[in-house]
Amino acid sequence: MGYEWSFGFLWKYVWLFVRGIEITLAYTAGTIFLGLIIGLAIGLARLSKSWLVNAPLVALTEVFRCTPLLVQIVWFYYALPVVVNIQIPATVAATAVLSLYTGAFYAEIFRGGIVSIESGQWDAARALGLHRWHVMRLVVLPQAIRRMVPPFMNQSIIQLKNTSLVSTIAVPDLLYQGQLITADTYRPLEVYTMVAVIYFVMLFPTTLLAKAYERRLARR
Repeated sequence: MGYEWSFGFLWKYVWLFVRGIEITLAYTAGTIFLGLIIGLAIGLARLSKSWLVNAPLVALTEVFRCTPLLVQIVWFYYALPVVVNIQIPATVAATAVLSLYTGAFYAEIFRGGIVSIESGQWDAARALGLHRWHVMRLVVLPQAIRRMVPPFMNQSIIQLKNTSLVSTIAVPDLLYQGQLITADTYRPLEVYTMVAVIYFVMLFPTTLLAKAYERRLARR
């Protein structure tokens, strides 16, 4: 006998879905903002020729880039409090890990975008008597940012999907609300199908915007 699909009961839980969407978007926006700050700081510092500066920053970024995000979340929430003997709330652990994780990727995007600018641009700006900081702010970054935007947008789209992992430590995001509804209704197929549809509705327009912007850059 085939499974009888029924989505009508989900109307009773609309407020849970709305709450989950709000928290998911808040974590996405907040950690992208913090990640940009972290990424910019690390990316600019990585331009230093001193190995004393570069070595720890490379180690930090590669640790976050080369280990699964789920493992990082679980470790920060369960293991780090044992190491430092301080209880870390789930919201703090989730925000810190997501920000550092995306910041590690943003750092490489910043660094790659800056070093991609031709050396002649630097030389010409210095010939005009500009200080290194002014060369960076007025000449290099405006050009580099145009090249950085597509990978930034792609990484930010991935970040929205990454937030679903915070449900493992009981942060009440969209996926966690779906788990609560499933526990209450015993209808996981309909619930998780709806969760997937909601993620698609949030993400698909953003992917279209990213592709449109990339085409616009290509025409230029």
